[in-house]
Amino acid sequence: MKKRLLASMLALPLAVSTAYAQDSSPVRISGFGTAALTWINKDNVEFGRPNQAHGADKQPTTGVDSNLGLQADYTVNSWLSFTGQGLVRKDAEDDFGAELTWAFAKAKVSDDVSIRVGRVGLPVFMISDYRNVGYANTFLRPPAEMYSQVPFNNLDGADITWQHSFGDTTYTAQFAYGRSKADVYGGAQVEARDLAALNLVAEHGPLTLRFGRADTKISVNHQTALNTLLGSLRAAGAGYNLPALTTLAGALAPDRKKASFTSVGAGLDWNNIVAQSEYAKRKSDSYLNDTTAWYVMAGYRFGKFLPYYSHAKLSIDSTVANTVPASCPAGYPAACGATVRALSTAVGSLKYSGLGQGEQTTDSIGVRWDFYRSVALKAQIDRVHPDAGNGLLTNVQPGFRGPVTVGAVAVDFVF
Repeated sequence: MKKRLLASMLALPLAVSTAYAQDSSPVRISGFGTAALTWINKDNVEFGRPNQAHGADKQPTTGVDSNLGLQADYTVNSWLSFTGQGLVRKDAEDDFGAELTWAFAKAKVSDDVSIRVGRVGLPVFMISDYRNVGYANTFLRPPAEMYSQVPFNNLDGADITWQHSFGDTTYTAQFAYGRSKADVYGGAQVEARDLAALNLVAEHGPLTLRFGRADTKISVNHQTALNTLLGSLRAAGAGYNLPALTTLAGALAPDRKKASFTSVGAGLDWNNIVAQSEYAKRKSDSYLNDTTAWYVMAGYRFGKFLPYYSHAKLSIDSTVANTVPASCPAGYPAACGATVRALSTAVGSLKYSGLGQGEQTTDSIGVRWDFYRSVALKAQIDRVHPDAGNGLLTNVQPGFRGPVTVGAVAVDFVF
């Protein structure tokens, strides 16, 4: 019901823009979208974007890379405006659902400073504001190795942005503060409180440099398997007088635990050369792994064609130590030994499950063809190597062995 209501709300600005079609209208409607087909070469595993319940298999599917976005901007006067943006895509509930991605009021305090209040984009990546706008990006999809590490796309709160040019270089500093929620596959929900993000950008001609940092207190709710494990650790710790199990449960529990994400990036669009790269570190005081993610992408334009190559890698730096005892003290019942062995196995499996927990490397080649105004056709092939566990692949069946080849074709457009 909520999704149908939101879809109706997103349709309203389109009717408004029809009524106020003149150039002088304070209402401006714009949009973007991707129509894509995605498939892989195996039938015992699925490939999807982050937070998708199901992905692509051997049968081509539209659900992985397709989306549609609408944005409405209303200018009140020279210093005040309102913006709303909605996005329809396949989500953690395995259907095409509508979500309100932006909804904010913007006040231009001076020529250099502006403040936004409401739901704003979370500036944690190089392309945070347009990661879902396929036409604005060279590659068909952002590398999952990097973009799976933060499940949030926006925050409810406020941000302040300062932008000024000194000579030929433009500097931008943005600070955002608020809270955010995101649904993830498996019925879980991730919540970030006291979320503070800093975004620093320098642009000089064709070169862009960026630094970002986000700190928060994170909780993972409604994750049944994890809650069952934590309950079992606490019960066994109390029942068998093994305090190490109770302590471990507290260390693993994602309940308002500190987490951070630090990233740097660079982009170049010089003559016919296009290049982009990001490097990031994720850290958490809960069961979520500390990770390192990075990618490099480079391409060269030949008229309206832009072939490109990218390499991306996600590595696990550290996890919460598995302190489940190898055995029970002498004299304990036999059931104690069986319990701690089962708990040790379950704790060990957390390393490769959950939010962007797997290790993975992907090599991609693709081509972009700008065959029409504001429309681009893309084709991309990925060779995905799950380096440990199953990487970021989903719905893995017994007998699966990597790597996986992913193919996709897409038409990106803006209007």
